[in-house]
Amino acid sequence: MERVTGTVVAVDVGGTFTDVCVLDQGSGVLDVAKVPSTPDPIDGVLRGVAQAGVELSEVALFCHGTTVATNALITRRLPPAAMVTTKGFRDVIEIRRGTRDDLWDAYKDNAAPYIRRRDRLEVGERVDQTGRVVEPLDEEAARDVARILARRGVQAVAVCFVNAYANPAHEERMAEILREALPDAAISTSSGVLPELFEHERFSTTVANAVLSPLVSGYVNELEDRLQDDGYDGDLLILHSGGGVMTPEAVDKLSVRLAASGIAAGAVACRYTAELCGYPNAIGLDMGGTSTDISLVHDGELRTTNEWFVEYGYPICFPSIEVLTIGAGGGSLATIDSAGSLRNGPQSAGSLPGPACYGAGGEEPTNTDANLVLGRLGSELVGGGMTLDADKAREAIRSRIAEPLGLGVEQAAKAIIEVANANMADAVRLISLQRGYDPREFALVVFGGAGALHGAALARELSVPTVVVPPRPGAWSALGCLMVDIRHDLSEMFLTPADAADPDALEEAFGRLETEGRRLLRDEGVGDERIALERSIAMRYLGQWRSMDVPVESGGDLAAAVERFHAEHEREFSYRRDDAPVELYRLQLTAIGRTEEVRLPRNDAAAGASLPAPAAVRPVWFDGEEEPQETPVYDRAALPAGVQFVGPAVIDQLDTTTFVPPGVLVEIDEWLNIRMHITEGS
Repeated sequence: MERVTGTVVAVDVGGTFTDVCVLDQGSGVLDVAKVPSTPDPIDGVLRGVAQAGVELSEVALFCHGTTVATNALITRRLPPAAMVTTKGFRDVIEIRRGTRDDLWDAYKDNAAPYIRRRDRLEVGERVDQTGRVVEPLDEEAARDVARILARRGVQAVAVCFVNAYANPAHEERMAEILREALPDAAISTSSGVLPELFEHERFSTTVANAVLSPLVSGYVNELEDRLQDDGYDGDLLILHSGGGVMTPEAVDKLSVRLAASGIAAGAVACRYTAELCGYPNAIGLDMGGTSTDISLVHDGELRTTNEWFVEYGYPICFPSIEVLTIGAGGGSLATIDSAGSLRNGPQSAGSLPGPACYGAGGEEPTNTDANLVLGRLGSELVGGGMTLDADKAREAIRSRIAEPLGLGVEQAAKAIIEVANANMADAVRLISLQRGYDPREFALVVFGGAGALHGAALARELSVPTVVVPPRPGAWSALGCLMVDIRHDLSEMFLTPADAADPDALEEAFGRLETEGRRLLRDEGVGDERIALERSIAMRYLGQWRSMDVPVESGGDLAAAVERFHAEHEREFSYRRDDAPVELYRLQLTAIGRTEEVRLPRNDAAAGASLPAPAAVRPVWFDGEEEPQETPVYDRAALPAGVQFVGPAVIDQLDTTTFVPPGVLVEIDEWLNIRMHITEGS
């Protein structure tokens, strides 16, 4: 893959809208388009590209974040699949770890495994923890299993043998036998997907990869074909959960890496915005129509996790950007529970019928209805492409919330927004304070269609000093797809006490990982000059169950890495044990293929830039006030770099509305971000 110049396109498919960003690398001009998502996501992608006025034959690079894998796991619309495992280990993925999502709810069961029990078949074989063959693979039984699965017409098979991470020979042979009987099926081996200790986590990740492979590979390959039919002849890059991109060839092998593709884009865009504005620490708040995704950047790096899930009990153990998602969006429903308390979400009106103010049949009040009644949202959205009905919004709030609670309509609307903000503030505390980070040391980057309406109130609640609203917040997640490199995450078990580790053996093991990383990138057309290899070691105190990742340099001092482990452990868990032995658990390598850096235009911030006249003035209700204030409404496109003013104000643009409470200082920086500085007085 050659370095690209010219026009690049990024597309992010959400539950309500499909967002398209088009960036001219030469001029830095950024255009966006927003279209409703479609049942077949590819139709929405191509419709959005057409609306943006893009000629695919002139596009140099096409990047895409997709929710296809996530939605497939949530809805369980999966192809017929099977699992082949060591005799006696058929129920590992059903027994799991014996934990519950809600410890105190005895009536709430975990979801069923992705592969039902009758389709989990056993074969005789055994390898011990050192890789020594204890019992050879029973090839006759293996062929019988393959014939059974062929008769059942399965489209995907997960091969999960115990201890295969130490010796993959039996799994590889089983895969060969399966391919002979099922030449069109997708075969995933646990040693090929995740060669690590702990059979449940390894089996679970492999099963998820297997059931997703036919769907995701089919989607990506069809998208590539349709783009080519329309004239695109460049590389198609798909964003994966780790904050990198994959080629269609890589997706064929590791489809499970796309299980959090869509939400990772927003986190990457948050990091980029924070770096551009000079904030090493930032909290990203991506509030859309249905949910809010919250991410955290510390010292310029996104926080990641090595174990996550779409459904509780079925971990996916690939490095993934840590994103906390809650049911709080513009379409989240306001309801009164059986105890008479006001609730907000997680249920959503969705895109159809949508909020009551859409006039499409919705009768339940939502956050969008409340913001409209309070005057914080105007009567038109998407540049006039959608008209909102304030009367329907008032009626929904009056009948469902205000009268049952004995409140006026505006007071009820305020209460709806306050509950939504409290839910989001609690989620921010979970990803920051609970991890040992102080929100007062962070900037809050808000985007998505609704984020800028709530950013100032959240910052005040959390004592965050600055809120940043990017230039195109409604489509900013899509731009995140352009801000990442090709990335592969490789690992190898290396269980040994740190003080007894053999430096030569350590270097040899990292050498194997680096050789494989270079091979993967070269196969994707990445030149050696654009390859970067980053090492890390997962460490833990001897006897601990969980480990922490510590970056290490090539040929670096292991003692220094152990000291970093102590320090990181203290930051996250508030204690360290310098006298306790540290164990090396796993070696990890991130193989990166550098792509073209995104360049947004920089504008000269003129000193004393004048504030233009407002486009309109309307009454707006603010927190803590009993009457609305006549508030100026500015067109964001008319606000020049360098201008400063103090709220109250409302700033309108095509894809979002920014709400500025009284006393908040607003400045437009050289990148045309809105920066809101929250003082105690505001």
